[in-house]
Amino acid sequence: MTPSAPLRIVMLDRGTFPAATDLAGPRLDHVLHTHERTSPGEAAAHIGDADVVISNKVRITRELLEQAPNLKLVAVAATGYDVIDVKACADHGVAVCNVRDYARNTVPEHTFALILALRRSLIPYHRSVAEGRWQQSGQFCYFDYPISDLAGSTLGIFGAGAIGQSVARIADAFGMKVLFAARKGADAEGRYTPFDTVVEQSDILTFHLPLRPETRNIIGKEELARMKRRPLIINTGRGGLVDEAALADSLEAGQIAGAAFDVVTAEPMPNDHPFHRLMGRSNFILTPHVAWASQQATQIVADQVFNNIDNFFSGRPSNIVSLETRQL
Repeated sequence: MTPSAPLRIVMLDRGTFPAATDLAGPRLDHVLHTHERTSPGEAAAHIGDADVVISNKVRITRELLEQAPNLKLVAVAATGYDVIDVKACADHGVAVCNVRDYARNTVPEHTFALILALRRSLIPYHRSVAEGRWQQSGQFCYFDYPISDLAGSTLGIFGAGAIGQSVARIADAFGMKVLFAARKGADAEGRYTPFDTVVEQSDILTFHLPLRPETRNIIGKEELARMKRRPLIINTGRGGLVDEAALADSLEAGQIAGAAFDVVTAEPMPNDHPFHRLMGRSNFILTPHVAWASQQATQIVADQVFNNIDNFFSGRPSNIVSLETRQL
């Protein structure tokens, strides 16, 4: 299946990678065209007669595929591929591949950065120093915001994949007790703890699950009301795992001690999102979906995308989500 002419590759959203990320391209003879962003109305023109499309967040729809007669491979520059109509790709003879296992360091580290920032009130203390509070205090320190150790506290983890396991190892190093939550409504087996027990007994809850119908809003108003230990809630997984409106209400009501999110249901966050109410609070942190984006991880993603392209056209497809082939 090695192409007889240079591969025509189009990257639809180069802007979703840092400028420093090296896009060397695959080893096979190729021509790479990059677009910083691609709107739905621009997608067909940007793809043109490409053999390969690289997309992080640009939707690949059935309608778009009908306008891309030469397309043979969609290389997703992410693990999640919900923006790709996989069934339509199969119907049109287009293979789909993704990237995997690149975030096992960067997301857990970001998770604990958020946990530590909340537990030790780093952001409000920094702000207060900048505003002159230290000078006003008249002594070597002051205690305007709560500070708590991680050692001895209980961490409830939702998601026991590579990232969840890495989070657990870091928690163990801090001397924390780790509970892996069973699926909601399911019996707990092996290393898992019943869902309701994790909700009620954890000091911190962290989410590392894919967003699926059965995981959407697994934490809502009812679960938040049962959180006896007023935990911190950390979401670096997917927007929609936690009911965001209910979370905002719960934080304002004092049912939970704090929250830090790196993901929301709509990104960027719309002007009417309930999290806007929380932005001035000392116990809330929101980062713009950058938990995945360490320099090391973004380079791994780029390298794996191009390796997938090489492998596909060399007859040994890797990280395949849906495999159909068009003859070159």
